[in-house]
Amino acid sequence: MIPIRDAAAREYAAIAHELNDIETQGLLRRPETIEGPIGPRVRINGKEVLLLCTNDYLGLANHPAVKQAAREALERDGAGAGASRLVSGTLSIHKELERALANLKKTESALVFGSGYLANIGAVSTLCGPGDTIYSDRLNHASIIDACRLSRARIRIFPHRDTGQLRKTLKKSRAAGRKMIVTDGVFSMDGDIAPLPELADLADEFGTLLMVDDAHATGVLGKDWSGTSAYFSLNGVDVQMGTLSKALGSYGAFIAGPNQLIELLINRARSFIYTTALPPASAAAALAALKILKDEPDFPRRLWQNADTLKTGLRASGFSVGSSETFIIPLIVGDARTCVAMATALLKEGVFAQAIRPPSVPEGSSRLRIVPSALHETADMELAVQAFERAGKKCGII
Repeated sequence: MIPIRDAAAREYAAIAHELNDIETQGLLRRPETIEGPIGPRVRINGKEVLLLCTNDYLGLANHPAVKQAAREALERDGAGAGASRLVSGTLSIHKELERALANLKKTESALVFGSGYLANIGAVSTLCGPGDTIYSDRLNHASIIDACRLSRARIRIFPHRDTGQLRKTLKKSRAAGRKMIVTDGVFSMDGDIAPLPELADLADEFGTLLMVDDAHATGVLGKDWSGTSAYFSLNGVDVQMGTLSKALGSYGAFIAGPNQLIELLINRARSFIYTTALPPASAAAALAALKILKDEPDFPRRLWQNADTLKTGLRASGFSVGSSETFIIPLIVGDARTCVAMATALLKEGVFAQAIRPPSVPEGSSRLRIVPSALHETADMELAVQAFERAGKKCGII
């Protein structure tokens, strides 16, 4: 083992102290190890448990057709893309996927990125910079927050879904430069939906761009399950981001919009230009998932049915599930340490639901982020409610 230099040893001692402080506050995170594939049930420490905290909403990550498509692409195109697409070229599978995604979103074009984080950083920092202004919902995802900061544009935060306050802020603004409103479509920790029609009206009235992060809506919301814009029957969203790693069961993300937007991103988005392209197997898996979504629309319907059953049962048991309008169910606990205790008690009861604590959510609003999948049975939801009741009573939550 290579010895640690004295100066570094002092720094590592400070790091150890910082980690101890994090643990004392109930905020230390250690990922659980899943033995085997993601599914409605998984094995943790040799024990089978109900999985209620995945983003694999439709259960497509382990679907035979999705895995077969990935295997075929692996054999045909190899394990990796080799380099950035501007260095070693674009594989045909990437172009095929982008055409399919543009068709899903009813836009002229789409561009695939390595992750949702990279897509948001690339789009926001390309469209806005010093001298421009971004209007961002207070509960937007961390990738949007970081993208806004990296853009070096002025950032104006408006209260969550408060279009009245946003209107006042826009009306007062005398700033020159480009303006852009950015919001999650479905908010990942609360399960509520952005007031997109009102935001689109404000964008029209005040001459701003409108960008929607549809990571948690693509494949599960709206007509043809294409996302928040379709849910509201809107055509006025300028920039749409979506992921391949949630409802589509693969990995990666994309920006969809007009041809000029995609052309600009290809030439200016640093997170696209300087990142190796998506592995062919991931692109092929996402394409297969899109076909399943088109051919078998019952997958999203079963997700919503399971969520309704679970949400109703939790409310009847006395739990607070916030203002969720979707399949994302925030079981509000409040205190971080109590939230961790609840997650631990649940795991002993045979249910895996992750404790979400600051900084992912505001101080004092720690919660279990509960999400069923399309592959769960009604009986699973009933068993889950019983497990939550037992764990909640042990932890003094109900």
